[in-house]
Amino acid sequence: MSVTESKGLEELLQGCLKEDREAQRKLYKHFFGYAMSICARYSKDIEEAKEVLNDGFMKVFTRLKQYDPQKPFKWWLRRIMINTALDSYRHNLRSYYHLDLKAAAPTSDPYDVVQQISYEYLISLVQKLSPGYRAVFNLYVIDGYTHEEIAVILGIAVGTSKSNLAKARANLREALKESRIEEFKQYV
Repeated sequence: MSVTESKGLEELLQGCLKEDREAQRKLYKHFFGYAMSICARYSKDIEEAKEVLNDGFMKVFTRLKQYDPQKPFKWWLRRIMINTALDSYRHNLRSYYHLDLKAAAPTSDPYDVVQQISYEYLISLVQKLSPGYRAVFNLYVIDGYTHEEIAVILGIAVGTSKSNLAKARANLREALKESRIEEFKQYV
């Protein structure tokens, strides 16, 4: 971030601390894409991601006094968005349709995936994972948490975290395999 961008961000944050609606709007607009990319990974669809995003920004605006200006704002924002998505996951866990997770797990087999797959397509596949698999997959693969940390965050056993990650990967592998089969059916 350049010095002028940093100074502009500082001014926006100061405005947000004063509850200036225009500063809040500009901050929201500036970080919308970044924050939405985080929320979309943890949500089952775009509507849920928007709800998580808006809840996250409400937390940003109400807790801005807790932000340490010595650290990058983007990291603090990322942390809030992840925690808000996990809060949503925990809250919605009761209303999600629970399938027998063992019955839903596909058999895994090695499969080569084409190198060029769009980000949007991959996110749509991640969004189709069950909530438990999706949360563990995102925390481990994308956000870099350990299984021990995930177990504490989600209130599950370390073994459950490892199992959910393996099943999430198997489900994604199967979905990618199916999508390739469907793509080639048009040529037959």
